[in-house]
Amino acid sequence: MSALYQLIDVGHRYGGREVLCVPDLSVAAGAILGLAGPNGGGKSTLLRLLAFLESPAVGEIRYQGQPTLGREYDLRSEVTYFAQEPYLLKRSVRANVGYGLTIRGEADVRGRVDAALELVGLDPGRFAGRLWHELSGGEVKRVALAARLALRPRVLLLDEPTANLDRDSAELVRRAVVAARETHGVTLVISGHDQTWLRAICDDMLWLRDGTIAAPIFSDGHSWPDAAAQTADDRRQP
Repeated sequence: MSALYQLIDVGHRYGGREVLCVPDLSVAAGAILGLAGPNGGGKSTLLRLLAFLESPAVGEIRYQGQPTLGREYDLRSEVTYFAQEPYLLKRSVRANVGYGLTIRGEADVRGRVDAALELVGLDPGRFAGRLWHELSGGEVKRVALAARLALRPRVLLLDEPTANLDRDSAELVRRAVVAARETHGVTLVISGHDQTWLRAICDDMLWLRDGTIAAPIFSDGHSWPDAAAQTADDRRQP
């Protein structure tokens, strides 16, 4: 697979403190890349850079082989970011999922909304007419994901998509994002702490600690730091 993203000597800072240092990273088109590691390790920052929501303090990000500096706003139409704490508009489920499609003037909004809801395991007949405040926490998260899947982006960036979800809901999320790759060729970058879930879904994984890529994690899992090490890392975070 060809490289969709290339990061070259990328660094980022918040308040003068370096939070990310990535000398070299490529993300292949159509891949599912996992980001693991302790809290504060740089996963969310990296996702925001890949989403073109921020520009790196130093270095260069290339997308489809071209520099992205100054083109971030236009490129956002190809990339969708799913934050750790997604929120819904104070509208119905159908209006939430179809909002981005309507803004973009897409055709068959109703059909794409229904298809996206089905992908995340929500029956359109039961859920499309519900209001935002009639949903459980897990349903809110799945509706927010459906809104992003409905856009059929080229890249879907997921920050802790299974946090606070039960096992069944997490499995529905897994099926939905895999289907997005298989059906529409979506490239996925996913951060998470659930090692089993990430191993089941990702082609490749990276371990981030203190803003750097500490180790690749191979398909056999042999370089994944053990649970005790991860717990110790988390305790060291502020």
